[in-house]
Amino acid sequence: MQIYWLKIKKIVQETPEIKTFLLERPQDFTWDEGAHTHFALQGFNAGSQPNRSLVRHMSISTVPSEDAVGITTRIREQCSEFKSILKNLNIGDEVAIFKTHTNLPLKRIGKKVYLLSSGVSLATFRSIVLHYFNRPDGIEHMHSLNIESSKQFLFPNIMKSASDKNFTAQFVDNRKEYYEELQKLAADKDGLFYIVGSDDFLAQNIAVLRENGISVEQIMLDKREDQKAQFLS
Repeated sequence: MQIYWLKIKKIVQETPEIKTFLLERPQDFTWDEGAHTHFALQGFNAGSQPNRSLVRHMSISTVPSEDAVGITTRIREQCSEFKSILKNLNIGDEVAIFKTHTNLPLKRIGKKVYLLSSGVSLATFRSIVLHYFNRPDGIEHMHSLNIESSKQFLFPNIMKSASDKNFTAQFVDNRKEYYEELQKLAADKDGLFYIVGSDDFLAQNIAVLRENGISVEQIMLDKREDQKAQFLS
């Protein structure tokens, strides 16, 4: 297993509670759209066994052409030990990433793609949207639906509707409106539905889609195959 120790080169305050840490990108390091990685803080591997409290499973919100590994996360005032350490890191400090993988490659089979997310999990889709903009072939249209109760919506410069790119972005701030909009999207019986968020969020979305006749083959989750099978069974 290769561990990359990367310096923080920029910290972006996306919203009052959400930051993006932009890390220096090694020349030999690349990743696919929708990728996640293990993100670790100093000391996680100092002992005979890894300190799992200093490791988190995070999505990479950037694409390789941006020449930075972006980690976007919410840090509340009252937070875990991991987030407490993270919020006090500065430019030049080092963090580690390892075991990078994607469960959400874009399927280019001439269908519409729907991206369903909750809160900061939209970060997973940022790289997918940018990848689509750079290479739109094989996708009829892309639509993003995100729920964020704070109304502090992420990535407004990217997540905005653009007819010339066959892309629409939709934000709502409450569950009722979100699931009303999901019902409308599920009217597309041929669409591909990508979902990221908490396990409860995944289960609720899957239930709505299945009730509307969407097959399990049309639903993509950021889960390993065995975990995905459990959700879709």
